[in-house]
Amino acid sequence: MHQKSSVSALPRTRRDCKAENEESRLWWPGLYLDVKEIFDDARAQHQAALERLAAGDIRDAADKAWCATKRATDALILAWTGEEAGTTAMTSDGLDALARQDGRVKPLVGRYYSRISQLRGQCFYHGHCASPDTERRIIETADYISDAEQLA
Repeated sequence: MHQKSSVSALPRTRRDCKAENEESRLWWPGLYLDVKEIFDDARAQHQAALERLAAGDIRDAADKAWCATKRATDALILAWTGEEAGTTAMTSDGLDALARQDGRVKPLVGRYYSRISQLRGQCFYHGHCASPDTERRIIETADYISDAEQLA
């Protein structure tokens, strides 16, 4: 068991990446308290991303891969702190805090931020998806999930 540390004192709000099987429901604190369920959700999001990629919808695939990354990071934070991260800002802060606490988490940080920037920002929001690195990041999200789960 990891030493508990606080992620943030900010109030928790809905999460910005819906569970793959919860398309119409909002997330509220306490709904996803099980680390395994959150990792399972991350894998489901990634599987959906691969399906969208195969269908030629790289923009939606990028968004789903980003959501898989966020959910895996949320599960890691929950495993280490006992607290749900909630918003993307809280997830980012929580991951940074874990990396400062334990160097084994540091390799995830760059991979996390490259996905938020390239998959969510450049591709999903701005439609700039032509980089071969976009497809690579979508596919390699499975590795990110596995690595986060091993650290949890």
